[in-house]
Amino acid sequence: MNERSNGYYETSFLPGRSFLDREDFNAQLAAWLKKANRRRHATTRAVPAEMFYEDRGAMIALPPMMPDPSFSYSTRLARDHYVRVDVNDYSVNPRFVGRIVRVRADLDQVVVTCGEIEVARHRRCLASHQSLLDPSHAMTLRMMRTEAAVVPTIETEVEEHDLSDYDKALGVA
Repeated sequence: MNERSNGYYETSFLPGRSFLDREDFNAQLAAWLKKANRRRHATTRAVPAEMFYEDRGAMIALPPMMPDPSFSYSTRLARDHYVRVDVNDYSVNPRFVGRIVRVRADLDQVVVTCGEIEVARHRRCLASHQSLLDPSHAMTLRMMRTEAAVVPTIETEVEEHDLSDYDKALGVA
């Protein structure tokens, strides 16, 4: 798909539509493409559905094993206990703040691990500028704040001197 095609989809397919999720988007696009690929293209004067077979004959075969579409990176978990994937923030168990975590994201989910321990798993959000908070992470954070607020009192005995001893030592009456 080239930039020109993207512009065509944006102006001809997207206006006035709404989508529940990725599957709904793909279903609507597939239905629309059946209609769009039967029209006569203004520039080439050809029907795209007929040109498909000619294009396909010129393509090379797909590799026997498809590449992994996920990406991953390592980072130190910041005090706010979130990691960023694209433009969205995903919560991580706050007990792992300050430790190196591995973030792995694919089209469906975001998984965060610390060593061999999974510390977060979220469904991938395709919207922009979202902060996704797992309820268990919020509960852990509340418990940690409560634990930090309880300050243990230490019972110690402090020796008290009689202040008259200082008067005697300094010769004060």
